[in-house]
Amino acid sequence: MKTTTFFERKYNELGVELNEVQREAAMHAEGPLLLLASPGSGKTTTLIMRIGYLIEEKGVRPSRIKAVTFSRASAQDMKERFARFFPALAHQAPDFSTIHSFAFEVLRDYYRGRRIAYRMIENPNEPGAEKLNKPAILRDIFRKVNHDYATDDQMEELTSYISLIKNKLLEGDRLSEAKCDVPKAADIYKEYERFKQSGTPELLVDYDDMLTIANEALTQDAELLRGYQNRYDYVMTDESQDTSLVQHAIIANLVQSHGNLCVVADDDQSIYAWRAAEPQYLLDFKNVYPNASMLKMEQNYRSTPNIVDVANRFIKRNKNRYDKNMFTRNPSHSPIAITELPDYRVQAKYVVEKIADGDPEDLGEVAVLYRNNSSSIMLMNALDRMGIPFYMKDGDNRFFSHWIVEDVLNFMRMTFNDKRPDILERIHTKLNCYITKQQMAALSALGPIEEESVFDALLQHVPLQEYQIKQLEAAKTTFAQLKGAKPLMAIQTVRDKLGYDKALDKMCERMGFRKEYLSGILSTLEEIAEPLDSMEAFAARLKELERNMKQSKFNKAGNAVTLSTFHSSKGLEFRHVYMIDLIDGIIPSADDRKKEEQGRSEEMEEAVRLFYVGMTRAKQRLELLYYKKKDGDNVQPSPFVTEVRHIQDPPKEIAKAPVKLSSKKAKELKAQIPPNPNAIRELAGLTEGREVRHRVFGTGEIVRLDGDSIEIRFGTAIKRLSANICVDMGLLE
Repeated sequence: MKTTTFFERKYNELGVELNEVQREAAMHAEGPLLLLASPGSGKTTTLIMRIGYLIEEKGVRPSRIKAVTFSRASAQDMKERFARFFPALAHQAPDFSTIHSFAFEVLRDYYRGRRIAYRMIENPNEPGAEKLNKPAILRDIFRKVNHDYATDDQMEELTSYISLIKNKLLEGDRLSEAKCDVPKAADIYKEYERFKQSGTPELLVDYDDMLTIANEALTQDAELLRGYQNRYDYVMTDESQDTSLVQHAIIANLVQSHGNLCVVADDDQSIYAWRAAEPQYLLDFKNVYPNASMLKMEQNYRSTPNIVDVANRFIKRNKNRYDKNMFTRNPSHSPIAITELPDYRVQAKYVVEKIADGDPEDLGEVAVLYRNNSSSIMLMNALDRMGIPFYMKDGDNRFFSHWIVEDVLNFMRMTFNDKRPDILERIHTKLNCYITKQQMAALSALGPIEEESVFDALLQHVPLQEYQIKQLEAAKTTFAQLKGAKPLMAIQTVRDKLGYDKALDKMCERMGFRKEYLSGILSTLEEIAEPLDSMEAFAARLKELERNMKQSKFNKAGNAVTLSTFHSSKGLEFRHVYMIDLIDGIIPSADDRKKEEQGRSEEMEEAVRLFYVGMTRAKQRLELLYYKKKDGDNVQPSPFVTEVRHIQDPPKEIAKAPVKLSSKKAKELKAQIPPNPNAIRELAGLTEGREVRHRVFGTGEIVRLDGDSIEIRFGTAIKRLSANICVDMGLLE
C-alpha cells in the first residue's frame, strides 16, 4: 500500500506515471541490477524516481546515494530533474557527478595523503599552461622523435591512441593491442609518460591519468577505499554502455562491500569503441555479479510505430547483444522516407529547401545528422545562404585551417602575385612541375624576383631537367590565365590542369591519408565557390563561415536547426530528422568492411548501432538520404538503407525455398561446376548487406540469413538459396 502511495503521489504532483517495468526498477533496492533501457524508454525519469523511492520509502539518506554518469550535461540534467521531482530534497540532493570528477576527487585525496605535488595539464587557465599543456608537450615530443611537425590529424589520432591505452589499462607487451597510424606512436607515448613522471618538479596529470590513478589508488590503498565504500550505500551508473574498462574497475571497487549497484545502459547504443567503451561489460554483467537482476525497458515513448518497428527489426541484424523487442503505443505517422539524389552536390540544397518549406517556428524540432563532421560545412553554407539559423552540436573549426584549404588559397594567391617564392615554397610539391627542394632553395637564394614571375626566375637562373621546362612554362601560362577567374573555375583548374589531384593521390599512397576525405574537402570548397564571382569573395566567405560556426553555439536554446554527428546526437530527440551521406564507404566505412572481411565483426556491429542511434532520434518524421554520384564517381547506397527499405517494404518476388540435395546429387553437380578461386568457401563470409556474385544470377546483395537459407536480391527479384550448398559448390564470390 505504501509503495502505491509513493507512485500515486508523484503522479498527482508531476503527472509522471511509470509502467510496470519502470516501477519494478524504481523499487529494486538491494543487490546488483542491470537495467537495459531502449531508446526513448524514460531511463532518466526511472533513475530519478528510484532515487526518490530509496529516500522517501526506504529512508535512505540522500548523501548515501551516488549517481555517476558519462557527461557533465547528463549529470546536470539529473540534478535539475531531481530538484524538479523532489523540491523538498533539493537542498540535500544525492551526489550526482561524472566518472571523471569522482576520479579527480579520489586522486586529490590520494596525493594529498602522500604529500605528492601534481599539476593538471589540460586546464588552459592554469598558470604556465601555455607551455605545460598536453598538446604542447605531445607536439614537442613528436618533433623530437620524428624530426617533423605533427599535423592536426596526427595530433588527434595520437591523443585518441593514448586515451585508448589508458582506458583499456594496457601496459608493457599489451601496448601493441592499441593501433595507431602516427609514426613511432608507441615511442611518443613512452616518452610522454616518462616526461610526466620526471620532466618537471611536479607530477603532470591529464584527464585519462585521473582515471588510472584513481583506480590504482582504490586498488592499493585499503584505507582510502574503505573511506569511499563507507560513504555510499547505493551506487547508480547511467549511460554505462559508454564506460571504459578502467571506469568499470573504479565502480567495481566502490560497490565491492555491499553490491548495491544499479547499471542503466543500452548495449544497442554502444557507439564509442574508438573511445575505449566496453559494451562487452554489459553482456558479461551476470558473470561479474552472479546474483544480479536484469530488467528490460522496451516501451518507447518518443517515436511513432513506423520508426520504432523498423529500428527494432534493423538492430536485430547484430548478434552480440541482448535480445530486446522495442515497441510503442504512440499513434502512427508517415513511413520512413528514403530519398535517392542524383549527385552529392545537390544534397545540402535539397535538405535546406525542405527545411525552408516547413514551419519557420518549428526549426528547433529539426535535426540533420551525419557520420563525419566534414558533412556539416556544405549544410552550414546552404542554411546560411537561405537565412535559416542553425546550432552545430560539435562544430569542428579545423576544416578552415586544414592544409587542403590553405593549399587552395595559396594557389589562388599565386594568381594575384606570381613573384613570391614563399607561396611557391608551400605548394611546389603539389604542382605538376616536379620542382625539387634544391631548386626551391636556389630560387630563394636569388633574393627579390626581378623577372616577370617565379617561373621565369626558375627557367633563367636555376638548373632544370629538360622535362621541367615545358611544365614550368605551362604552369606560368595557366596561372596568368587564372588571374581574375571565378573561384570555382580556379579550383577545378588547380585540381586538373595543375595536377593537384594527382599529387594528392601520391600523398595518400605514401602517407596513408584517406583520399575520399580529402576529396570531400575539395568538393565542399567547390560548393562554397560556385555562386561567387571572385577569389577575394571566396576567401571572405570562408572567414564568414568560420565565424558563423563559432557563433552557432549561441543558438542552442533558440529556434534553430541542429546539425550533429550520429555520435553526438545520442540522448537527443527531434520531431523531424534527416540522416544524410548514407552511402557505402561512409556508413559502414571502408574500414568497417575491411575488418569484417578479416573476420572481425565488432566494427560492423558498431556501425549498425550508430545507424540505429540516428534513426531513433526521430519522433515523427525520418528521412534517409543517399546519392548516386560523388566527385564524378558512381557510389552505392549504404546497405543499411537497403535493409530499412526491405524491412519497410518487403520485395514481392521471393523464389521457392532451397531444394535439399542428396550427398550423391551434390557431388555430381559439384563435379560439373568449374572451380572458382575467388569463391566464398566459409559460411562466415556470408553476411547481410554484402555484395556477392552468383555464377548464374549475376551480382546481388545478401539481404537475409536464416539458418541454412540465404536471401539474395538480384535486381528487383530476391532468390532464396541454401547457404551450405552455395559455399560447398563455390557458387558465390
